[in-house]
Amino acid sequence: MLLIALRVVGWVLAGMGVGAWAQESAPSQPRFPFDPSVASSESLLPPLPPNIVFILADDLGYGELGSYGQTKIRTPHLDRLAAEGMRFTRGYTGAPVCAPARCVLLTGQSSPRAQIRGNRDNARYGEGEEGQWPLRAGTPTIASLLRAAGYATGGFGKWGLGNATNSGNPSALGFDTFYGYYCQRVAHSYFPPYLNHNQRREALNTPPVPGHFRVPDEEASVDFARFQGRVYAPDRILTEALQFLREHRDERFFLYLPFVEPHVAMQPPPEWVEAYPEEWDELPYLGRRGYTPHPRPRAGYAAMISDLDEHVGTVLAELEALGLAQDTLVVFTSDNGPTHDVGGVDTAFFDSTGGLRGRKGSLWEGGLRVPWIVRWPGRIPRGSLCHRPAAFEDWLPTLVSLAGAEVPADLPGESLFDCLVLGKQGPRAKPLLWEFHGYGGQQAVLFPEGFKAIRQRLRKGPEAWQLYHLKEDPAETRDLAAQHPEWIARAEALFAEQRTVNPDFPLPLLDETASGKGSSSD
Repeated sequence: MLLIALRVVGWVLAGMGVGAWAQESAPSQPRFPFDPSVASSESLLPPLPPNIVFILADDLGYGELGSYGQTKIRTPHLDRLAAEGMRFTRGYTGAPVCAPARCVLLTGQSSPRAQIRGNRDNARYGEGEEGQWPLRAGTPTIASLLRAAGYATGGFGKWGLGNATNSGNPSALGFDTFYGYYCQRVAHSYFPPYLNHNQRREALNTPPVPGHFRVPDEEASVDFARFQGRVYAPDRILTEALQFLREHRDERFFLYLPFVEPHVAMQPPPEWVEAYPEEWDELPYLGRRGYTPHPRPRAGYAAMISDLDEHVGTVLAELEALGLAQDTLVVFTSDNGPTHDVGGVDTAFFDSTGGLRGRKGSLWEGGLRVPWIVRWPGRIPRGSLCHRPAAFEDWLPTLVSLAGAEVPADLPGESLFDCLVLGKQGPRAKPLLWEFHGYGGQQAVLFPEGFKAIRQRLRKGPEAWQLYHLKEDPAETRDLAAQHPEWIARAEALFAEQRTVNPDFPLPLLDETASGKGSSSD
């Protein structure tokens, strides 16, 4: 693989002159390209709407990039992206696991109203149909709304919202083309038997490399080379994405890149593993906590993130080469917080949550708060920060309005234009709400005033609400529910008003008290 062979050299060159984490090059006083005191939001829009590249990592934690404080894993391309654009310090996903997070992102509906509220397989999964629970036919998405506005639309990576034969088909939900994994389970392998290209499968590896394997206890030695295959799926996905850029360079486009890194199984290119210290790993990982073994798990995990960083750098370089960088809004984020140490991952070693509580699968900050980086040269100030809380449901109204298209009514999200372009740091107008069907059932509310209410085990009899003030206690260590019952009452009132019953993802103890509200209608 020629692309892999040059990675380490490219990684070093990308970091030259940038400083340890690309922070020193950012101006201390961001220069706004417009004077917000004399211009309205409408007059600040560029003559033509931007191209949009939306990059979604898989299980990347809040603290796993250099620009977010990481000191062990090298991410020069993403750090440069942050230095050239805006970094959100309180950017949130729509849900703490894959499928519901992607549902919130693409539909603009927050999780208490969403069609998909957990990772659930297709009803016919065991009968030969791959994929997860599908979005319903006709659901408006970012892609369908942008396509109606004249954008070419392409998705490349992991889908997780249906497959080619049902209503969750990307082609039926706004994408002109899709290449990658329809099914999250297939995506556990980086050397799968096939990838999907619209309605057909493209064969890749014969035999494929499994995403799950446990070394038998009696096996004295392990041939780790058997967990590397011939065709590395992330490179194929990247190649197809670059071709999409070239084909649509002369028209407006929406490029959605839900990359699979750094979700386990841990199968990164060996060149990246060798770039990290051997002393990190005293023992190999033998598959005892799921997924495939790896001889150097800490180096292997760092390698997966560096591999992701290199892919982002390749996309940015292609935009430059095509003369599109100035006309393109680039977004980078992650679908949820870091994995809970399955597959050989050691999140404590890397401080993957940046000191936040919880990881993937929880509504604590570590499961929800993720990196958010946005670059739009000449519009978004270089090296700027946004401290205003924002979540995945905000992206649909933001991107669709920037494209000059009509935003559907009755969406919970707020446009981020004033924060991105004008640098306004005012509080949100609306609270952020989450409902997650998995891990026992959970709900949380983040109020504009800084309080966050959370409760768990909703499927067995809800635990009492807990309450934290994130400005004073970002690690969520001091429960203030007893001192402030009024915020708990507000949280319950918000869910009573905004939550819909979803029979596909039931929470019986809550659904029984919400009779008459009906099923989710988004």
